[in-house]
Amino acid sequence: MFLGSLAAGVSRGQQAFFTLTKRNGRHWLRTPAGQIFFSLGFNHIDSAPLRYTDSGDAWNRKYANSTERWLKQSVRPDLLAWGFNSAGWTQEVVVIRDTIHRHSPAFTFEEYQWLDLPYCHLLPFADTHQWDAEVKLPDFHSGDFEDWCDYVARSQCARMANDPKLIGYFYTDCPVWIHTRPWSKWKGPLFDPEKLNTESGRRELTSLAARYYKVTHDAIRRYDRNHLIFGDRYEAMAPVSEEVLRAAVPFVDVFSFQHFGPVAKIRADLDRFAKLTGKPVLLADSAGRVDLPNDVRRNDPKKYTETLAALREIPECVGFHLCGAYLRNHARKRGLRGPDESPDEAAIAGIKAANLETAAWTRRLAQ
Repeated sequence: MFLGSLAAGVSRGQQAFFTLTKRNGRHWLRTPAGQIFFSLGFNHIDSAPLRYTDSGDAWNRKYANSTERWLKQSVRPDLLAWGFNSAGWTQEVVVIRDTIHRHSPAFTFEEYQWLDLPYCHLLPFADTHQWDAEVKLPDFHSGDFEDWCDYVARSQCARMANDPKLIGYFYTDCPVWIHTRPWSKWKGPLFDPEKLNTESGRRELTSLAARYYKVTHDAIRRYDRNHLIFGDRYEAMAPVSEEVLRAAVPFVDVFSFQHFGPVAKIRADLDRFAKLTGKPVLLADSAGRVDLPNDVRRNDPKKYTETLAALREIPECVGFHLCGAYLRNHARKRGLRGPDESPDEAAIAGIKAANLETAAWTRRLAQ
């Protein structure tokens, strides 16, 4: 596990970034300093729960209304103390209703600098998330889509292009390539799954997906040639099209999956996806849940420990990002700290122990 300076071991004037490597029979991320790195990422970091009317005055009293102070004084020290070594997808779900499901804004470049940890960043190329109840599906073949992708990359990737802390870019969270959810059923999937019963339909989906991944890839590389591409964060508990995965292979460095199934199923599916694509895989969002009194939920440290142990047995797996959150809000109802910053000691203790065990495993294999 990498916790030191990103610049350590890099000669003056030399610019280096996260890359991929193989060592001791498995795939790894490699830091700018050349150290092997298994990403123990933390997802969903939002300060808004501190400003609930019943959360007290900590936001102003402790942090003087400063996100910079909060990230430097609380979030970063906590994540390191709990054994995490990176930030995954920072946006947090803030409203979950039948007609609206929204997240907090993504971190800005400045917020990532204040957090001062390796991080991944999601680029909003297409609102095809399975949870999106409001936005119609885009036309990937249109010039409008190309223009939007260029803007996203120009506004975000151009600023991050020389940041050694950036690991890589995600795209859509759980895209509806061939499935829907009840709240997104009105707009249908990107592609009619019935067409996959014919060879012509499979070719059509391959062509559509190749167009999407080429446009997004080329937009990034126009402004940032340095960082890894993690692509869409596929929902592994829904149908995942092999045509889509194969079409993405030339344009994606690591394949990313959300998976909330049993540990054995997570291991089997990620192993299968790695063999299908021939690329490294990342468990980009997962957690177990324990229901507590008063409509409060806990991240299950037992499942977290078992999941990490299973992922260490997959040679192509380069990390696990926990579906947090940092602060519990009224929408997710789960976090390692409450809205008043009170710690969930039981969850933290188990998760920290699993992270430290994985860090020791990483160091052994780095030798």
